[in-house]
Amino acid sequence: MANFNKVLLMGNLTKDPELRYTPQGTAVVNLRMAVNRRWKDKTGESKEEVCFITVVAWDKQAEVCNQYLRKGAPVFVEGRLQSRSWEDATGGKRSVVEVRAERVQFLSSSQGASGAREQSQPDADVISEVSPQQIDSDSLQEDNIS
Repeated sequence: MANFNKVLLMGNLTKDPELRYTPQGTAVVNLRMAVNRRWKDKTGESKEEVCFITVVAWDKQAEVCNQYLRKGAPVFVEGRLQSRSWEDATGGKRSVVEVRAERVQFLSSSQGASGAREQSQPDADVISEVSPQQIDSDSLQEDNIS
């Protein structure tokens, strides 16, 4: 049986990046994205829906995203779906499906991202060269991200 796990997203950040480090010192950032879908229904009325997605980037890519991205920034993400589960403080089982970024490309915005830092944005080619460390889902659960 063939398998294929690939996600392509283009949208805007709904929050500033959330950078943290694992106990082993590996950088990890959560990017909260909104992806809009617009269409017309059978009556011709315009409709819109928003999908909110968490994208996780690791290592150097995480640090670069944290340095240059801010709430409102448009981004293109290439990655894969990844699920993980854990027990919360009350012993309840929790799970989440996220996008594990393989590539994050910063898109320019004519208005600019709100709250963007004064530093200039790196070229998209620089970002595309930053590849994340390959981590399987077992090692993700053991990292105990702080």
